[in-house]
Amino acid sequence: MNRLETMDGLRQSPKVDVCVLGGGINGLSVFRELALQGANVLLVEQGDYCSGASAALSRMVHGGLRYLENGEFNLVQESLVERDRLLRNAPHYVAPLRTTIPVFDVFSGLANGIVRFLGLTRRPSRRGAVAIKTGLAIYDFLTRKRALMPRHQFRGRRATLAKWPALNPGIRSSATYYDAWVSHPERIGIELLRDGLSAGPNARALNYATIEQTGAGDFLLRDGIAGETFRIQPTLVVNATGGWIDIANGSLFTESARPAALMGGTKGSHLIIDNPALRDMLDGHMIYYENEDGRICILFPYLGKVLVGSTDIRVDDPGIVRCETDERDYILQSLAFVLPGIRIRPEEIVFQFAGVRPLPASKDSFTGRIPRDHFCTVIEGHDSGPPVLCMIGGKWTTFRSFGELAADMVLERLGRHRRVDTAERAFGGGRAFPKDGGGWVRDLAASTGISIDRAAILFERYGTDAEDVAGFIAAGPDHPLPHAGYSLREVQYLIGAEAVEHLDDLLLRRTTIAISGELSLDMADAVLDLLAVERGWSAERAAEERIRFLTIMRERHGVAEASLSARNERRSELCETTARSG
Repeated sequence: MNRLETMDGLRQSPKVDVCVLGGGINGLSVFRELALQGANVLLVEQGDYCSGASAALSRMVHGGLRYLENGEFNLVQESLVERDRLLRNAPHYVAPLRTTIPVFDVFSGLANGIVRFLGLTRRPSRRGAVAIKTGLAIYDFLTRKRALMPRHQFRGRRATLAKWPALNPGIRSSATYYDAWVSHPERIGIELLRDGLSAGPNARALNYATIEQTGAGDFLLRDGIAGETFRIQPTLVVNATGGWIDIANGSLFTESARPAALMGGTKGSHLIIDNPALRDMLDGHMIYYENEDGRICILFPYLGKVLVGSTDIRVDDPGIVRCETDERDYILQSLAFVLPGIRIRPEEIVFQFAGVRPLPASKDSFTGRIPRDHFCTVIEGHDSGPPVLCMIGGKWTTFRSFGELAADMVLERLGRHRRVDTAERAFGGGRAFPKDGGGWVRDLAASTGISIDRAAILFERYGTDAEDVAGFIAAGPDHPLPHAGYSLREVQYLIGAEAVEHLDDLLLRRTTIAISGELSLDMADAVLDLLAVERGWSAERAAEERIRFLTIMRERHGVAEASLSARNERRSELCETTARSG
């Protein structure tokens, strides 16, 4: 991921087969697919990789149980197949998730579900035991041949409240089934990028860059880091910008040739809550529940905290989304409905995030009825410009199959054939994943000289890629950074190997330090000092970066500088207490 080499290569040879615009999970997927087929492909991302909607998912890898109501059987089946592939191909980040649905009625929702399925109404309604049983039976039927996880089961009211006494006592029963969750979705994006780049010098990528058409098939590429510009000449462009597709088309086409609006996304917001009693009460389950208005919400343990969400609100500008006060209140109200005895204090909300679902344009008044499926449409070039393939819709779970679909359409246009199948191709730290993780960790510790505890942490963070990280750590003097369990050499490795250009790249995406609520001001400053040295920043430039990061944390994630400072004090007190007791 050498930025200077990438730009030098493009100056010398500006012609590329394909320019993929957008470095979210779908853009990275199609980039990887094309690179592995030998195409000369360039990926251009205006921000950081996986910094938009691909960083704001509910951390679920799922079939989409509720999409059955919309009649999207093909999408659910595809999603379940891709879910199971991720369990095999990315076992270091994707794991089974026991999911429990509190049921408040028996027959409710049957008639409404039927007419909704037929498209005769958009009105949501509470789903009773029979409707839920039907949906879960379909789920089990669609996965019967693979059978990676147990079939669903029902519990009566007494057994349900015995296991989860804090649940709303108005429940009639509960149903438990299995889906999956992803611990580090942004890191999966980086691993897809690295897998694509491994195909050879014809695969290149730039974050913090933009392109715009200048006429006659030429595009001006602008590097947002160095401020330089130069021309590229793609044979075809893939617009994989998700919620930004219509905005991006504005820079790809002249005003007279600009296509009609293709996107109509909705915003989903989530909270990360630090409440040990709530986390322990969940007992490793996700609670998949309906709020009083029929909106589906989720609640599950995540990296030692609890993730709860989400909302579903139409938005016009994907660039300014954040979790607003009324959304936070809605999420907390939904939590109070399903767990009426739980009270969340404001200081227990340690992080919040929001993103735009890249849904196709729709005038449906009920956002839950907007299709979640994906498709590609090709807009032919005008004024000697190249054709543009737009990737419309999609959900995070199906990124591989969506990327495969788009890549095959591109290959057909280029007159080429697929030579590598990615369906069963493990990537990143999922490659050569051991059945005996403990033995692998002990071997890593022995071969590098790091402690077994440290090797276990690295294995949890990077899977088998921990071998490269551990080797780098062992090659020089190292020491812990404040509070968050990372060290100097580990952060230096990430800066050097993973196209880190800003502080938020590290703290929000290459690591889970911020989203897990473990970030303190001391940690942020320590990482900033390392990044400034690695990038050769002046004191003034580093100060600007600090302000930039703290602004992002406050405005997008609801974490003020004072909160980060308070974490310094709490961690210091905890360390002192631990030292005294030790």
